[in-house]
Amino acid sequence: MSDDKIIRMANQIAAFFAVQPGDGAGPVAAHISENWSAPMRAALLAHVAENSPGLDPLVIAAAPKIRPVRA
Repeated sequence: MSDDKIIRMANQIAAFFAVQPGDGAGPVAAHISENWSAPMRAALLAHVAENSPGLDPLVIAAAPKIRPVRA
């Protein structure tokens, strides 16, 4: 999956939860942890670590709560 698509999908999830009541970072992290494959999560977390442009601030806030990828 392309880097642009990973970022776009994460941002779409963040946009959905941003308008829901409560802390959006937790639900974003839960959704990604439960529904994304390990390679997709690893790619997203790499983008966050690299401060890739275009990431929604809510995705960045959710990153520490996303289930880590085990090697």
